[in-house]
Amino acid sequence: MGYAEFDLSVPVGSGPDELLAAIRRAVNTDTFTFEILLKSLDARKKSRIVWTYRVGVRSPALRGPVPTAAPGLEHGQLGRGRRIVVVGTGPAGLFSALYLARSGFKVTVLERGGRVEARKEAIDAFEAGGAFSAANNYCFGEGGAGTFSDGKLSSRTKGINAERNYVYDAFISAGAPDEIRYMTHPHLGSDLLFGMTARLRGLLLEAGCELVYDTRFLSLAEYGSGTVRYIHTDAGDLDAHAFVLAVGHSAYETHRSLISSGVPYRVKNFALGFRAEHAQEIINHAQWGVPALPGVKAAEYRLTAQAGQTGVYTFCMCPGGTVVQASAYGDASVVNGKSDYARDGLYANAAVVAGVDLARLTGRDMRAEDALDWLEDLERRFKDTSGWKVPAMTVRDFLNGRSGSPLEKTSYAHGLAPADLAELLPAGLVAPLREGLSSFCSKLRGFDTGTIMGLESKTSAPIQAERDAGTLCSGYDNLYLAGEGSGWSGGIVSSAADGLRVAQAICGRS
Repeated sequence: MGYAEFDLSVPVGSGPDELLAAIRRAVNTDTFTFEILLKSLDARKKSRIVWTYRVGVRSPALRGPVPTAAPGLEHGQLGRGRRIVVVGTGPAGLFSALYLARSGFKVTVLERGGRVEARKEAIDAFEAGGAFSAANNYCFGEGGAGTFSDGKLSSRTKGINAERNYVYDAFISAGAPDEIRYMTHPHLGSDLLFGMTARLRGLLLEAGCELVYDTRFLSLAEYGSGTVRYIHTDAGDLDAHAFVLAVGHSAYETHRSLISSGVPYRVKNFALGFRAEHAQEIINHAQWGVPALPGVKAAEYRLTAQAGQTGVYTFCMCPGGTVVQASAYGDASVVNGKSDYARDGLYANAAVVAGVDLARLTGRDMRAEDALDWLEDLERRFKDTSGWKVPAMTVRDFLNGRSGSPLEKTSYAHGLAPADLAELLPAGLVAPLREGLSSFCSKLRGFDTGTIMGLESKTSAPIQAERDAGTLCSGYDNLYLAGEGSGWSGGIVSSAADGLRVAQAICGRS
C-alpha cells in the first residue's frame, strides 16, 4: 500500500461522486481510500468558482510511504490526587481542567455564571427586552465568550498542532462536524456551540472534575515568597496545590484585584473600532457575482489596510449573522457578532478596527490599571442611558464627515440610535478608521452601503500578565494565568491551546 497527496478541484454544487471521480482520475485506479486534508473555496474567477481539495490517498497503485500518525498529547498519572483550582469555563479553563483531571489531579472548576442552559435563558430574555444579567451574558457564563459567537476555529498561533488536535478531538466528540479538521476557515456557530458546551461539561465530569457555578473569584491569599495559599470567593475560601485563572478579558474587576495583589501586568497593543453591517446578498454579489451559490454558505471577507502607522482590518466576520450586545457590565456597551452554523441570516457583520498603542494614542505612559480605566470609560461612553440602543450611522456619512442619513434595517435586537461615531471614538482613531474604511469600499463593491454601529473593543485584551517560559505568573510558584484574560491568546483555539500548555507546565512541575 502506497500513499500520495493530490490537489484537486470540483465545481461548487458538486456532490461526493465528483470528488471520487477526480481522485480516480488522479490515481488511475478504482482501488483506493482517501482522507480530506484541506478544503477551501476558490472564488478568484467568478465565472468558475470551485472547491479546492488536498486529499491524502492510499492505494496499491501508489509508491509513496504512508505517513505516520501525528503525535498527540499524552497523559500520565502525575497529579497523584493533588488539588488544582481552575477559575473560568471558557476554552482555556475547560481544556486546562480536562487535561489536569485526566493526568490524575483533583480539579475544582469555578464559574461566575451558571450552566449554559441558564445562560441561554438569560440571554434570550435580554434579547427579547428583559433585564441584563451580570452573571449570564455574552461574556460570562459556562463556555466563555466564544459560546455565543460564530465559533471560528482559525488560529495564527504556531507550534500548537498537538494541542489543536486534542481540542478538535474533544469538540468532535461533543458534536462538532468532522469538517473542522480540514476546512480552511472552520467554524461551529452558536447553535452547535450551545449543545457542545453541555457535552463538554460531561467530559469534565467523566474526568472527575468538580464544577462549581454561580461563584465569583474575589482575591488571592499569599504566604511566603510568591506562593498562593488559597483564593477568596463569594462562597468561601479554596486552597490548592496550584491555581489556574482563565477569567477572560472582560472581567475587569478580577484583573484589578490581581493587580492590587501584586500580580504583574503590562499594557499591550490591541484594537478598537465598530461593527459594520450589510445585507448578506450585497456581500455575496461582491464576492461571487451572484446572490447565492449551490452548496455554499454565505460569503465572507477579510480586509486590511494601512493608514500611516496604524493598521486597520476587519475582525470576526459573521456571514449570515447577528450583531449582539456583548458588554460584560450593565453600565457599558460593546457590540460583537454571532451566527449559527448554517450562516443563513439576512445580514453580514464584521468588526472594523484600528490598532491601538495606548501610549501613542493618549500621549502618556499607561500602567495596566490605567489601561483598564481608560477602556472602561470608553465603553461607558457608548452606553445609551435610556436602554440598549447602540449609536450608529451610515458608512458614507462616516467617510464624508457628516451624520443624519436614514439608517438601514438591522439584525441588532435593541435598535439603533442615530449618532456621529466620530464624536464618540478616540479622536486619534477617527482618521485611520476613515482611511481604512475607504480602502475597504474600494476593494469590496457595495461596502459603502453598510451601517456602522457601536463600539468593538474585544478583539484582544489591553493588558498582558507577565509569565515565565513555563507559563508561571512571574513572581509566583503556583499561579498561572491562561487564555484571553492573560493577554497571551485570542480566539477559541489559541485560548484552548494556552490552557493546555499551562496544564502541561503544571504536570511538568509535579
